[in-house]
Amino acid sequence: MSQPTISVEGLGKRYYLSHQKRQDTLRDSLTQQFRRLGRRLTGSGPTEPEGEEFWALRDVSFQVSQGDVVGIVGRNGAGKSTLLKLLSRITEPTTGRAVIRGRVASLLEVGTGFHPELSGRENIFLNGAILGMSRDEIRRKFDEIVAFAEVERFLDTQVKHYSSGMYVRLAFAVAAHLEPEILIVDEVLAVGDAQFQKKCLGKMSEVARDSGRTVLFVSHNTAALQAICRTGLWLQQGRVAQTGPIADCLAAYLSSGNEAATYTATNPNKPHITSVTLDRTALAQGRFRISVGFKSSTPLGRPVIGVTIFSKLGQPLAGSNGRMMGEQWTPSAMREGLIIAEIDPLPLHSDTYRVSVYLGDAGQDYDQKLEAVEFDYISPHFYPQCPPLSVIGQYDLPWKWSVEP
Repeated sequence: MSQPTISVEGLGKRYYLSHQKRQDTLRDSLTQQFRRLGRRLTGSGPTEPEGEEFWALRDVSFQVSQGDVVGIVGRNGAGKSTLLKLLSRITEPTTGRAVIRGRVASLLEVGTGFHPELSGRENIFLNGAILGMSRDEIRRKFDEIVAFAEVERFLDTQVKHYSSGMYVRLAFAVAAHLEPEILIVDEVLAVGDAQFQKKCLGKMSEVARDSGRTVLFVSHNTAALQAICRTGLWLQQGRVAQTGPIADCLAAYLSSGNEAATYTATNPNKPHITSVTLDRTALAQGRFRISVGFKSSTPLGRPVIGVTIFSKLGQPLAGSNGRMMGEQWTPSAMREGLIIAEIDPLPLHSDTYRVSVYLGDAGQDYDQKLEAVEFDYISPHFYPQCPPLSVIGQYDLPWKWSVEP
């Protein structure tokens, strides 16, 4: 049996978060430095960096076979980017080890590996040399790289003058065409336009399928992950939560975290929202279900909960409230309760969304929780059977409301 392309054992990365008061004067700064030096010389103080210990990754172990396309998922702060930096040798691990068998090309940030003072042409040859390719090998791939990146007019311009989109197009073209055994791509592709993103996804599939090369791909575009990846790696709070088929990892990831966001009222006498809970299990099934708890010191005549779904860029996409369903539904004379809003099916494209909620009564607003929850969504179809939502009311969503006293 052949050895795995990537072997990770007990990998961990520790940082120290400083909570020290900033030194406002030169005297304060010098005094603090002399104190540290004195403690080290006398052995009376710690030699470890000062500050709160934070593990971005801890005890991470997995293996990747040659030719596999692995989608890495997890919420913000789960350790995805840290893992890729360790595998790319950009930073050193605190514990454990990662064995990489083959040349690695990484696309982690806009402009990674490019020298800003060199032209696009010169950077292509520089990156190829870093990967260990000969000048003749790079020349053979040169025309394909330029055609894919669509930067012919700016090829002899210093890349420091490129836009972020041009940077990404050229960087991806170089990484994908110079024949590394392992291609590592972070969320940076989101900078490109939709057409170029589609082009990149197709190229990553081709790289793995036809060349037998290994791809590690981090993205919040769950539909893209499902389309091109075979294996999934789910990171949660710096640890491996699950590995296996990409569909299983995505389902487990998206249905995790149903805990409620709870709130303490600044003024208990005023009607206020007490909790917001998004049912992530329902999301994994293509449904939207959110529960909003509220409380009031005096009965609300007709309590109304409003829900608005926003794109990750903050654009309102769809919204509704109980009052829109008519007086026959709206609950009456309640001090507290739980109002539930549902959309079944949820006709959104695969992406990241945020939800804000509001509490009112007979035309009066009492409380709001902006961006109360955020969620990643996988559409049952790569292209949903509806136009992409752009403004509230563009598409008549099938809202349903219910109440639990």
